[in-house]
Amino acid sequence: MRKLSLLAIALFPAMVHAQDDLIRKIETNRSYVTIKNNDPDKKYHFNHIIDLERTPVKNQASSGTCWSYSTNSFLESEMMRMGKEPIELAQIFSAHCVYMDKADAYVRMHGSVSWGDGGECHDVINMFAKYGAMPQDVYTGLHYGTTKNKFAEMQAVLKGMLDAVISNPNGKLTPSWKKAYNDVLDSYLGAIPEKFVWDGHTYTPKTFAAQRVGIHPEDYIELGSVTTDPYYKKCMFMVPDNWSFSRYYNVHMEDLTDIIDNALNKGFTVSWAADVSEKYFSWKNGVAYVPEKDFDDMDDSEKKYMFEGPKDERVITPEKRQAAFDNYETTDDHGMHIVGMAEDQNGRKYYIVKNSWGDKNDYKGYIYVSRAYVLYKTTAILLHKNGVPNRLREKLGV
Repeated sequence: MRKLSLLAIALFPAMVHAQDDLIRKIETNRSYVTIKNNDPDKKYHFNHIIDLERTPVKNQASSGTCWSYSTNSFLESEMMRMGKEPIELAQIFSAHCVYMDKADAYVRMHGSVSWGDGGECHDVINMFAKYGAMPQDVYTGLHYGTTKNKFAEMQAVLKGMLDAVISNPNGKLTPSWKKAYNDVLDSYLGAIPEKFVWDGHTYTPKTFAAQRVGIHPEDYIELGSVTTDPYYKKCMFMVPDNWSFSRYYNVHMEDLTDIIDNALNKGFTVSWAADVSEKYFSWKNGVAYVPEKDFDDMDDSEKKYMFEGPKDERVITPEKRQAAFDNYETTDDHGMHIVGMAEDQNGRKYYIVKNSWGDKNDYKGYIYVSRAYVLYKTTAILLHKNGVPNRLREKLGV
């Protein structure tokens, strides 16, 4: 017991603060210049071209559950697109289900699977298909004395337990470890009810998913772009948080924005996974773009004025995109929800992105992301297959 406790404590700082560390890393990416109203050219001015329905901005707080918040937000928009009543779905229900399945994978792989809060867009769809869904006001996941997610202690304890299991001190695994693990998970997040009453009706998670949400998981596809695998075929999604070893469709880099544009024009939103740990991603100012110069090559004035109105951008190529993956410049940081399109005063297009870090930035929880940034820093997108252009659907066979 002492060894287990020491292991959990040792793992605590390295493993469980990824989300908090990410936000701290980018909190200085902001404008430090006050722009006067009589100098409008130094401000961004966005005109919304497409603005699709979505539910209000949420806050994942101190948890690495962006993938669940963003993709459940995406499913809420899907309900609106289908003419259904928008229901806030329980993000931590999806996470709870993932943590059960991920523990099984972690033990089967002798610990050679990434552990922590992290996940991918497809995890929400997979858990929906396997376990169902629940409304947020029935299952909040706040079962441990806080009003916001705070997963550090829980994840340290869970990983400590799993590492004790895979150390195999008995010579072979007992049938008890999984129940012990799930009991601890339930202690922190709350046990998932077999049945619940909502809006005057009794549901199970699966009947709620079928009757009230009403999506068909097989209709949703995930896509990315690498030069290391054949195009228009499925390949392994090579990022650490892909604990389920899921595969996605590999498309040309330019296809990513073609797909997003087509989807938005047809009324489909997009779940978006991307690298946000860049000096040119400003959560505070609500803008992300790719400047012509690398940050280290800028002078102090250029750095100071990075977010003061539109700037020229770098030309992104598949080779540059792949090199950023290969040398760890592009990492699988964050999941968000693309809900529209806008243009700045110079006619340059941006995607309107709903985040899950609350509403305390300049655009009340949203960020305007340039097309160049999406081409360069996207790790994957997930959407309804009907949002994909027909020419690409034929190539993909979906």
